[in-house]
Amino acid sequence: MSADPTQTLAFDTSCHLFDGCGFPAPGLHSFMFEPLWGDADGNGLYFNKPMLLALLGSVIIVGFFWAAFARPKVVPGKLQMIAEAGYDFVRRGVVYETIGKKEGEKYVPLAVSLFFFIWMLNLWSIVPVASFPVTSIIAYPAILAAVVYVTWVSLTFKRHGFVGAFKNFTGYDKSLGAVLPLSMTIELASNLLVRPFTHAVRLFANMFAGHTLLLLFTIASWYMLNGIGIAYSAVSFVMVIVMTAFELFIQAVQAYVFVLLTCTFIQGALAEHH
Repeated sequence: MSADPTQTLAFDTSCHLFDGCGFPAPGLHSFMFEPLWGDADGNGLYFNKPMLLALLGSVIIVGFFWAAFARPKVVPGKLQMIAEAGYDFVRRGVVYETIGKKEGEKYVPLAVSLFFFIWMLNLWSIVPVASFPVTSIIAYPAILAAVVYVTWVSLTFKRHGFVGAFKNFTGYDKSLGAVLPLSMTIELASNLLVRPFTHAVRLFANMFAGHTLLLLFTIASWYMLNGIGIAYSAVSFVMVIVMTAFELFIQAVQAYVFVLLTCTFIQGALAEHH
């Protein structure tokens, strides 16, 4: 589906308060982009701005770690030190704390990749010119959540077999007696349907809401920059700065939460059912 060409992320800069034009509020059109290449109607293959940012984000992350660890030194330089600190934070602070060192070591690459990739996609929101968090489009968190879901489910079957995995997913406990069927049904739906859905939506919703608020205050700052509205514009601009700082925090937190939940799922797949 293609966006209406009259509705773009770049709002009408000629519209100000007291000029007789309405406030150009951000909406769904702020998250829709015309193809940079391909089918302009959106019915075939195309390549748009979020796709470009996702690709650039991947290149930046891979390039950063390649440059940091291509020639590792016993006494690390600044780049290697930063990369090691980030890698160690995810390895020790998330993977080891959740899964354990022995079992978790093999999942460190997955966790590190997810954390820095998601963080980079989030950071595009405050980068000039880019100014858009890729994860505010549900397709990207959904694909990442699907990767985690497939990993978690396949690992559960591999570790416990069919019967053990079934008990793991349903929370089978014969001591529940008559309510066991109902409990198993709820647990199965929660684990195999609700869990992957909320895993994706949590990241998407936070970045969608954050970007909308940033747009709202940014557009309001420009819209009210007229006459007595300049005073209101100044307040709105202060909010832009505050929201940008807050977004920096949220962007890192959401990457952390996504990876923490990933490790929690994996830990559950590895745990013995009692």
